[in-house]
Amino acid sequence: MTDAAPDAPNADQAEFWSGTTGQAWVARQAQFDAMMTPVLDLLMDHAQPAPGEAVLDIGCGTGASLLRVATAVGPDGHVTGVDISPPMLDLARRRVAQAGLDHIETYLADAQTHAFTPRFHAALSRFGVMFFDDPVAAFANIRTAMRPGGRLTFVSWAGMPDNPWFRFPSKVAQARLGSVPRPDPRAPGPMAFSEQDYVLDILQSAGWDRPRAEIATLDLTPPGTVAEVAEFMGREGPASRVVAHHEGTEADIQAIIAGIATLIEDCKTPEGVRIPARLNVFSAAAAG
Repeated sequence: MTDAAPDAPNADQAEFWSGTTGQAWVARQAQFDAMMTPVLDLLMDHAQPAPGEAVLDIGCGTGASLLRVATAVGPDGHVTGVDISPPMLDLARRRVAQAGLDHIETYLADAQTHAFTPRFHAALSRFGVMFFDDPVAAFANIRTAMRPGGRLTFVSWAGMPDNPWFRFPSKVAQARLGSVPRPDPRAPGPMAFSEQDYVLDILQSAGWDRPRAEIATLDLTPPGTVAEVAEFMGREGPASRVVAHHEGTEADIQAIIAGIATLIEDCKTPEGVRIPARLNVFSAAAAG
């Protein structure tokens, strides 16, 4: 658990990512890393961290992005990762130690409120910035971390309808167990930044210059057979939330997994299961 006060900003998210969800990401770290490799490639292509730069990784999770950025900036650069999930950050720290990289540091901290030093050439995030209670305050605070002219780049999901990784499990689970309440589409969560104009307004209101957005399409690359990927999808994310809401049984979960397997059969390729994804890529600059 985190030590955030119950009324602190993002206390609900800190609790959420400190518990079973964070632990599940740790348990499935290799699967998540393999699946998200094309997304990390996309982020790196847009962020372009350069040798010698200081880079802030927001929502660094279990460490895959930390390691990639550290390689890009080299030993003369520096990478700082922040995350609110103790179990995920603990794994990230172990991976950094195992890699023997001494130009990475990590903080169990909330990017919305952490007191940053203005020393970063770039800030980036792979799916780590859609969970703030007050996104304008969060991005304004992140801006205080930047050197003049510093770059911000992050990736978010472009909505559930365009992302079968979320749509298929939700559809199958609700068909099995019943509907669940629809959340506010802008509430903190994976799809909070699906609307580009909304996010661009946030960045402008937070004081960032030249905010831009573009759409990217790619294939997620979860490892394993159709059955193994369906198992992954059926036990994490939207399906698990529907099961929890309706107090579903293991029999329900197995039926959901079977239904997902049917839907993703068409995603099977000679290279493995490939799940199409549609993402938003945002960028902006700090005044300077």
